[in-house]
Order: sequence, then structure tokens, then C-alpha cells
Amino acid sequence: MNDQIEQLLTQIIEQSDIEITDIPKIDLYMDQVITLFDSNVGTSKRYPEDKLLTKTMINNYTKDKILMPAKNKKYTPEHIAQMALIYHLKQSLQIGDIKNLFQATLHHKDVNVWAVYEQFLANKKVQLSNTNEQIKTQFADDESKLNPKEQTLLTVLSLIQQANTYKRLAEKLIDQLDN
Repeated sequence: MNDQIEQLLTQIIEQSDIEITDIPKIDLYMDQVITLFDSNVGTSKRYPEDKLLTKTMINNYTKDKILMPAKNKKYTPEHIAQMALIYHLKQSLQIGDIKNLFQATLHHKDVNVWAVYEQFLANKKVQLSNTNEQIKTQFADDESKLNPKEQTLLTVLSLIQQANTYKRLAEKLIDQLDN
């Protein structure tokens, strides 16, 4: 595999998440929630000036009924888990799709946000490992006659095609949900 791709993939795999143990068992004010996100997933920013979570985002998620309203201006550990899930979903899905997904699943009393979040983190670790192996296989020292710029373009096109396939499958699953 191209050394550059391997280094970039390693950086992505090593990015941290908000683990269950990182979420305080007490309610937090909005500024504390934003600080928690910045300190735990700040390495996932593409550019240093990017914002992972802002007061406006949290207010909009609440207004759109994606996130439960705060209790006395404080956010529970369940709120934080929901915001972490929103953070991951919004990387690929439209806010409307996330709203539909949450209203049909997470906002039901029989859905345990903790269990879902904990299993999501476990699945993510396995998926990242599998992705690492898949990319090593897929992009193993290609003997093609492409120059480096052509090879970069082909690699990006291949990665985006895979991402688009997964995204479309997720959208189709959401479209089949009953609210």
C-alpha cells in the first residue's frame, strides 16, 4: 500500500472518540458539553478552525426535535451520547435523515441509548480494523501504468464510490423506517 495512504489511514484509525467512561455521570452545562467534545474528538477536525459542536448546533438539534430538550439548562449523559451519535451521523447524512432515524428508533422508550452507543463504539473499532485490511488489499502496490496524479484521482474515486454505496444503503434503511 502506498506509504502516504497508510499514514493517513493510521491517523484516522487513531482518532479518539467520546468513550462511555469519558461521559460524566452528572449533568453538564452547554459550554461543558462543547469542551468535552473538543477535548475528546478534537483530533478529528479537518482544519484547526473547524467546530465540532457549537451552541447553535445544539439549539438547532433541540428545535428540530433530534435532541431531547435540556433539563434546567443542563445536559444529561444520555444527551451527550445522543450528540455523539449525531456527530458521527452528520458526517454523511442530512439532518432530516438523522431526525427521521432518531424519531423512528432512538426516541422510543424501549431503545437504550447507552446500549446503542456502547455497541456502536465496539463496532467502530472492528470496522476500522477491517477497513485497514481492506484498503491494504485494495491498494496494494498497484502495478498500473498511471502516473502519481492519476493514481491519486483513481484512489479518491474508489474510496468515494465505497462511501457512496454505504451512504445510499443507510439512506434506504432510513427511508424504510416507520416513525
